[in-house]
Order: sequence, then structure tokens, then C-alpha cells
Amino acid sequence: MKMEDEQMEVENDEEMVEDGTPAEKTARKVYLPGKPLNEGEVLECDDSVYLMRHECKAGSPCLSFDIIKDNLGDNREAFPHTAYIVGGTQSPKKGDNCLLVIKMSNLVKTQIKDDDSSDEDDESEDEDNDEVSESKKPIMHFSILKHLGCVNRVRSMEINGTVLAASWSELARVSIWNLNKPIRDVELNKQLPKKVKREGYGKMANSVSPEFIFTGHQTEGYGIDWSPTMPGVLATGDCTKHIHVWTPDDNLSSWKVDQRPLMGHTDSVEDLQWSPNEPHVLASCSVDKSIRIWDTRAAPNKANQLTVAGAHLSDVNVISWNKKEPFIISGGDDGFLHIWDLRQFKAGASVATFKHHTQPVTTVEWHPTEPSVFASGGADNQIALWDLSVEKDSDTANEEDIQELPPQLLFIHQGQRDIKELHWHPQITSSIISTAQNGFNVFRTISV
Repeated sequence: MKMEDEQMEVENDEEMVEDGTPAEKTARKVYLPGKPLNEGEVLECDDSVYLMRHECKAGSPCLSFDIIKDNLGDNREAFPHTAYIVGGTQSPKKGDNCLLVIKMSNLVKTQIKDDDSSDEDDESEDEDNDEVSESKKPIMHFSILKHLGCVNRVRSMEINGTVLAASWSELARVSIWNLNKPIRDVELNKQLPKKVKREGYGKMANSVSPEFIFTGHQTEGYGIDWSPTMPGVLATGDCTKHIHVWTPDDNLSSWKVDQRPLMGHTDSVEDLQWSPNEPHVLASCSVDKSIRIWDTRAAPNKANQLTVAGAHLSDVNVISWNKKEPFIISGGDDGFLHIWDLRQFKAGASVATFKHHTQPVTTVEWHPTEPSVFASGGADNQIALWDLSVEKDSDTANEEDIQELPPQLLFIHQGQRDIKELHWHPQITSSIISTAQNGFNVFRTISV
């Protein structure tokens, strides 16, 4: 059975009575990931729990991306939506990798009401759903920037009207790109061809070259983050444990990279996060199972200020720094999510722990405006939405399986294979864009 949809319900197939007419269907029930299906049960997406749910593909997988802040306004609620992203491809064919600047438009509301309508209304609604018009499909416009090597990770930042992207290459190069021209190009409605070769994009015009390239890392890496408090300052971490801090010149045309790496980690640096509020303060996580807090004003051999040595049972893959509260969330190969209070970081104990994911956690991110809400995703093909402010209410969970779930778990989104990254859109209210081996999802649930 091919499972295409995300939020699933279990429904029994219709049973036939003696005269050959269908018997009444049994009541729907919530499907929990990993639970085996009984004979005759099928999975159906419950579109009533999504305000918006779209799937988008762009040829070769873009397993890392970032959202580009636009000038369309903040706290956007009205449909349809438009979003801009920059993604990096991981094509196995040499020479076919690129950065894609993508404009996703016509992101319409897709919610289908789940009510007790008449049979006639249901029949009409089914006809509408069977014939999805072109006007209800998302539109993708794109600009291609040729990239040497697979893109391990890409992050963007807008500084005084200039949109920059920093990309980690599998060839141990970190490049900085000016995206202003590619963004103007997507405004000219260059639409992705209907049939894109899965192995790549064919011949690509290298219309934009990197503004700056750093080749000082000894090997490839994944850790990379722009400082939100110090415009143009960048941190990069590689698979040999080294972290370098970059400082821009006045006109953002060149960067000085401190050749002395921050000293502390003993294995690959997997993720980096600058503090959203304090300049010079950086967090990192590593295959060495630790999470470290750095003061980059100090000498590199003395910059490590705080450390939790055994933060996870195995590799710590991802971290996210809360924008409004002194919390960091981490996710690891062990499938655990830990919440760390920086006021108690020296004690080395998390203030909350969740074990829902059954495979490595590959992405976590706090909600941009709701400090108690975050999202996590992993190799178990799930994206989970969480709210730390929720307490258990025995009246709201009657099924035994649901009672076993953490009360803070609000929603489970499925349908993507091998999820790599998710980001809350900072300007479209409570909307998430996620990427996986089988493409992008753009969605907003009724839960947040």
C-alpha cells in the first residue's frame, strides 16, 4: 500500500449485507504511527485537521533549505499564501547540484469540513475533491545557481536589503551567495518545467557566483548559522570537531575567518545556533554526545563556557534556541528530545524529556512567536507538534493508545519519507515547510 497522505485515520472497508448493498461503515479512529493495521483497514487523511496542506517537488531532493524573509508582511493569515525559500540539492550525478531559489505561490486553504452533511452535499464535495482544478494547486517559480558538490546545509539571512545564503558543500567548501538577483528572477515567473529529470536539471547557466568561498575547513561539515544579533557574522562547524567564526567587512563583500577553531568538541559538530538575544553567544552539539555554550569574544581555547557532556545517549544531531525563553531543545540519534533551561545548564539535567520518535531525530525548531510550542521530525517519517503548556486531561483521551502519548504531543504529520528539515515560516502564522526524500510539504494544522 502506498501511503501518500499525512494525518491519518483508520477506517474499515465497507462490508456487504446479503442483498449486496454496503453496510454502514464502522466509526473512524485515530491511527498512531507504527501500529499494525487489521485486515480490511485502510489509511485515510483527515483533511479537516489541516487549514492548509500542499506537496511540492523540485527534481533532485533538496534535503536542506531555509525560508527567505519577504516584504509581504508579518502575521499573515489570509489565503492564498506566498513563500520564498532557498534549497540545496543532493544529486548523485556529478555537476548537477545547485542552489534553488524558489517562490511558492497560490498556497490556498485546503481544509475540508468534517461534519454531518447530507448525502447530496457529500456527493457534491466528493466530485470537487476528485477534480482538483489547476487554480487550487501551488505554483513554483525558481532560479538555479550552480553549486560545486552536494549541498549539506544552507542558511539565509537578510541584512539591510541584501539576502545572503551560506552553503556547506560536501567538498569541504563554505560559500556565501547574494540572492537578490535570483529573487528578482523568480518574480519574472520562471516556472519549473512540468517534467524535470529525476537525475538532475541538465545544463545550468551559472548566472550567479559566490561572493566569498572559505576552504579552510579540513573536511566537510553540517553546522552553520548566521547571527541574528550581529549582522553578517557566521559560524561553521565541520566533521573534524572544528568551529570557525566569520566576521564581515563593512560592505558585506568579504569575510575574515578566524583560523583558530573553537576548542572543546572531540567529534563532528552536527549543528550550531547563535543566541537569538545575546551577541557573541553560540551553542553547538556534536557526535561526542555533548552540547556546548560558547562566548566567542574569548580566546578560542577558552571560549567554551558551559557544557553538558552526556546530553544524549548517542549523537546529538540538532538544537534550537527559543527566541523568548532561556530554553534550548535538542534531538539525537537515540530518538529523544530534551529541553534544557540555560539557567540550570550547569546541573547537566534537562527540565523535560520526550521519547516519541522511534528513529533518529533529524530536525527541531521552536515556534517563532509561541514560546511553549515546537516541532520535531525524524527518520521515522513523522513530524510532531508539541506544546509544553498542555497538561494531561483524562477526559480528552478515552482510547488506551492515546492515553499513553505525552499530553504535550498535539499533532502527528505523516506522508514524507526520511524527513530532514522543517522550518516554521516566520511571517505566515503557524505554518510549516518541511523537506524529505520525496519533496516539500507546506502545511498548517488546526492544533497551533
